[in-house]
Amino acid sequence: MSASTDKTMLAKAEVLIEALPYLQRYAGRTFVVKYGGHAMGDPEAARDFAEDVVLLKAVGINPVVVHGGGPQIGAMLKKLGVESTFVDGLRVTDKATAEVAEMVLSGAINKELVGWIAQAGGKALGISGKDGGMVTATKVNRTTKDPESNIEQAVDLGFVGEPSCVDTTLLDTAIGAGMIPVVAPIGAGEDGHTYNINADTMAGAIAAALSAARLFLLTDVAGVLDKGGNLLTDLTPADIATLKSDGTISGGMIPKLETCTHAVEAGCEAAVVLDGRVPHAMLLEFFTARGAGTLIRAGE
Repeated sequence: MSASTDKTMLAKAEVLIEALPYLQRYAGRTFVVKYGGHAMGDPEAARDFAEDVVLLKAVGINPVVVHGGGPQIGAMLKKLGVESTFVDGLRVTDKATAEVAEMVLSGAINKELVGWIAQAGGKALGISGKDGGMVTATKVNRTTKDPESNIEQAVDLGFVGEPSCVDTTLLDTAIGAGMIPVVAPIGAGEDGHTYNINADTMAGAIAAALSAARLFLLTDVAGVLDKGGNLLTDLTPADIATLKSDGTISGGMIPKLETCTHAVEAGCEAAVVLDGRVPHAMLLEFFTARGAGTLIRAGE
């Protein structure tokens, strides 16, 4: 065996040893992973993600995947000739749009992801929040400011909901049977209607209900950055409030961090915002001392 081969083998062994304390600490615990962004449109990234999830399951950690699909919904609506309107970046979801959203999320995307996990050697169960009464949704109420009068006005977003109750029975059963749940962000309301739910929000609610060890939000940025563009590796809800008030965080990062805050304050041990474009980012974050994203824990 050559010296270079010896070094390669030794490096692999050192990686496993570095991972050992994390494996011991989190064996039997649950990780909730929100999958979306760049990785969803890239077969190679999807394959890497599926392998990561199967690896977690193989070493005794229980992954639960929650996926998004906004771009795919938009593409299908366009293909079907259904026009979309947006208010402050949120899609107004009428009955026709809600039906297309459920078809795309619970059908095409969900089963494709189940297929990737199966190809990587795992057993995935594709479900939505409607299955087993897992997620009860309530209608989202939003307001927007009239640009001329600056008066707040109520906005009807249609069948856009948020989780009001999560029943983990189906998830617990699937996990106990060795399955990897793959959840589409759709829920039923007490009014009998079907609601489209933001995938980050859905993942956060499920992580809290399961008292998950980790909530991973895979994004298309490195994590939370300071004003100089440097990665902030550790934050508390109080830190997030400060960063929000001084303008360091803005736009789409605000609802993501609000989701993380709600999750860690409601029972999830920690949440991580990390770059889903980096191959195996989730494993780098979890199994190495240096990490790869922004970790959010509840304050003391």
